[in-house]
Amino acid sequence: MTSLSAFASVQAAFERGDHQQVLRLTEEMLAARPGDDAAHELRARSLLALGRIDEAEREVADAVRLDPQELRYRELLAEVLHARGAHRDAANEYGDLARTAPGQADWTVAEAHERLGAAQPEMGVDAARRAIRLDPRDFSAQLALAQGLARTGDASGAVEAATRAAALRPGEPRAREALADARWLAEDAPAALGEFAALAGELQGRDRDRVVRKARALYRQRAGWAGRMLLVQPSLFEFALRRGWLRAR
Repeated sequence: MTSLSAFASVQAAFERGDHQQVLRLTEEMLAARPGDDAAHELRARSLLALGRIDEAEREVADAVRLDPQELRYRELLAEVLHARGAHRDAANEYGDLARTAPGQADWTVAEAHERLGAAQPEMGVDAARRAIRLDPRDFSAQLALAQGLARTGDASGAVEAATRAAALRPGEPRAREALADARWLAEDAPAALGEFAALAGELQGRDRDRVVRKARALYRQRAGWAGRMLLVQPSLFEFALRRGWLRAR
């Protein structure tokens, strides 16, 4: 076991965001006491915070190897796998965790989102439905269900789930985007374009770019020949979109 004073020093460094100090202190701890699983965990958390994903994965793998029954280490491994983009492996890890605690909805919701990231929407839908059975008012579970159903082509189911998610958190951009996606799938182009336009005026950076791309794709399908002329001028299209001037048939 790590001495309480040494562990407290490392924990304090981590909580104030001094990750380099965490790495220095835990290196000293491991030199004095190899096989300290708690030291490997703290190193993994700091390395993850620093964006050093490969190193974080090695450290958390050591923690899991040293104490495979510690669920906290396995949850951290799933977080590291997510950060690496290994969504299928992260989903499997969250699924294993969920099976150890059947009443714990958070891990089941996390599995659902990772399944979507791994291009396994049917499995994501199944996980989201399991989470909803545990807690029907779980926003993240309803959102994952809506996204998964949209990817499987179930338009009416996606609209229903996205509507429930939006009701749980009124105005929440992710729920509104999921509802717009579902309405687009359900052939309600005017409503979908209107929501994309509203989001484009509120979001920033990559989130705004994403909804603008969706709006362009929808508008290309639905606009008349004159309207399509806007598509060759992206800045003009975005300006018109954000002003609410565009209409889809």
